[in-house]
Amino acid sequence: MYDNSGRVTRDGIRIHEPADFAGMHKAGRVAAQILDDIAPHVFPGQTTGEIDRFITEMVEAHAATSATIGYRGYQHASCISVNHVVCHGIPGPKALKDGDILNIDVTVIIDGWFGDSSRMYVAGNLNRKAERLIQVTHDALMKGIEAVKPGNTFGDIGHAIQSYVEGHRMSVVRDFCGHGLGRVFHAPPNVLHYGRPGREAVLEEGMFFTIEPMVNLGRPETKVLADDWTAVTRDKSLSAQFEHSVGVTADGVDIFTLSPAGKFHPTWG
Repeated sequence: MYDNSGRVTRDGIRIHEPADFAGMHKAGRVAAQILDDIAPHVFPGQTTGEIDRFITEMVEAHAATSATIGYRGYQHASCISVNHVVCHGIPGPKALKDGDILNIDVTVIIDGWFGDSSRMYVAGNLNRKAERLIQVTHDALMKGIEAVKPGNTFGDIGHAIQSYVEGHRMSVVRDFCGHGLGRVFHAPPNVLHYGRPGREAVLEEGMFFTIEPMVNLGRPETKVLADDWTAVTRDKSLSAQFEHSVGVTADGVDIFTLSPAGKFHPTWG
């Protein structure tokens, strides 16, 4: 049974115990391993539904539980967002074309702990514009993670990401954000990928959350399609996203979802 006796900040953010980091590492590693292992299954002609079928099998093979199957009626073990889909793309029968870029987002539950991560993949040949978008998005995530340490604020994380992205003449999506997690899928805080230094809640050791910037080549506005899940760029520009689950340590940050094979980026080649 989950012990709810741990401290919660006035912002509603749970402070986890040092022993809890091990559980998050175990769950995060499984999510990362699946994202490593799915890479060979991404190629032109492959369907996103088939990729999701492989992911479902991998979740079962790790004796894990999918956090997304059954979540608010969702039916799949992954979200797969292709080209101008920003996030929450639903796997289906559509085949990937040469040059398509896609984010694959997987969340697993191991021993009650949630491991949540996503990466970018390419089907076939990557064009220069898409390659640059993916690189800037990855680097923006890492800039955000560099800002994680006790005494800094969530505004510092958002500002680090936003200033980096806009410095490359791209835009940060504002309609979706990262989130707290642990023994729950979504919890306070909302982790914004834009902001002002020194604003929002102060980071404390024991906070667990995701950082998952979505970056567009065009404007930041999005819309959700009639399926109530799929979010797309309003101007149909390409979008990319990377996500890590992290914990605040005494002197910095612990990344729970590092790739065992060192393939977080790039996932190809």
